[in-house]
Amino acid sequence: MADTTGNTGKTAGNSGEAASGEANSSPRKSSWKYIGPGIVVAATGVGAGDLVATLIAGSNFGYTLLWAAILGCLVKISLAEAAGRWHLSTGRTLFDGWESLGRWTTWFFVVYVVIWGFVYGAAAMSSSGLPLQALFPDVMDLKWWAILTGLVGLVFVWFNKYAVFEKVMTVLVGVMFVVTVYLAIRVTPNLGDAFAGLLPVLPDEKDSILNTLGLVGGVGGTITLAAYGYWVNAKGWTNTGWMKVMRLDNRVAYATTGIFVISMLFVGAELLHASNIAIASGDKGLIQLGDILEDEYGTATSKFFLIGFFATSFTSLIGVWHGVSLMFADFVERYRARRAVTGDAVASGSGSGEEVASGAREKSWPFRAYLLWLTFPPMILLFEGQPFRLIILYGVLGAAFLPFLALTLVWLLNSSRTPREWRNGPLSNAMLVIAGLLFIVLCVKQIWDQPWSEFF
Repeated sequence: MADTTGNTGKTAGNSGEAASGEANSSPRKSSWKYIGPGIVVAATGVGAGDLVATLIAGSNFGYTLLWAAILGCLVKISLAEAAGRWHLSTGRTLFDGWESLGRWTTWFFVVYVVIWGFVYGAAAMSSSGLPLQALFPDVMDLKWWAILTGLVGLVFVWFNKYAVFEKVMTVLVGVMFVVTVYLAIRVTPNLGDAFAGLLPVLPDEKDSILNTLGLVGGVGGTITLAAYGYWVNAKGWTNTGWMKVMRLDNRVAYATTGIFVISMLFVGAELLHASNIAIASGDKGLIQLGDILEDEYGTATSKFFLIGFFATSFTSLIGVWHGVSLMFADFVERYRARRAVTGDAVASGSGSGEEVASGAREKSWPFRAYLLWLTFPPMILLFEGQPFRLIILYGVLGAAFLPFLALTLVWLLNSSRTPREWRNGPLSNAMLVIAGLLFIVLCVKQIWDQPWSEFF
């Protein structure tokens, strides 16, 4: 399933052949054997927080918001497809496209990845450590499990190229798939109510619109959507000949994501909503679910679930460690190329998908520097707790990234920067604009909800 034949030396390493794009640009038939980057983006985008959010939606509203979870997958399909289409149609990376829109995009990206990476690193390590502590309660404290998972992720990404990374992610996605589908079947869903949940109906409760929009926007990743184009290039797909393959890959990604979140909504609707059981938000809600599963179905089911919980959290960790480090490396290399030449001219090859495909970015010092940033400074937060002001900035920047991504993709893919054949059509524009407006509303809500009086 995760065949990596696309990432060959011929495509990635032969600059004379690949640079022209001629030898490898003939259309390839979409085939399951090529699928890979979509599995990676699905695994990375669906973290423990997504599962908890869907679980709580099922717990609070039963099957009523099933349609919203599915709509969330469709919105993210459009974003990831647009990112992948930019990389393949232009031969340039997404950061290269952003920079063409103005220096403000560079400043936003730098501030975002520095603050976001620092806070996310601690959150990802804690999330991966929680199920291990539950599985092995008498071995060591949570913070040491968290540090261990961070170090394992660091070593794994540091010493492996994309091909190995993809294979490991595929295995972990298989674990996630089996566990979530097993739980959905185990709780015996009411299929009649589930089909009724496909009708777009809002719960009859206060703030139901904002809660529903939050579920739509929260399914399946933030910055990892932007990283999708980089994984497409890392696979060895660098020109329009891979467009059909990329689109199939992307659909498989979000079909997989849909199965994960729908399965957890079934669990919330049947196991929690029917029994009127409330669980905590955040990763600890999944630990509570493990306890509930043990009471209902026995220790074996609970342990099986915790293994799936670990696979979910750890794929998000190593996915971010790899994908966002690739983006940061692309930013640094392009900045260095600009400094090396006069005026606004940029050295040939910088910001190129071929550079990513060659594997050079994964061995570069910026890639490894950002890996270290994601791993070691956040360990301070595991011991000291999270600084209040930093968490507010993290929330605001995180909420602002998806509107930034959606609206810049609309800009890039409707301009002369993109070859005419691959510019947005009416459907792509509609989906990206809807996504942008949705995320602007959620961003405003996130900013409004912050305790600013305590910040200053």
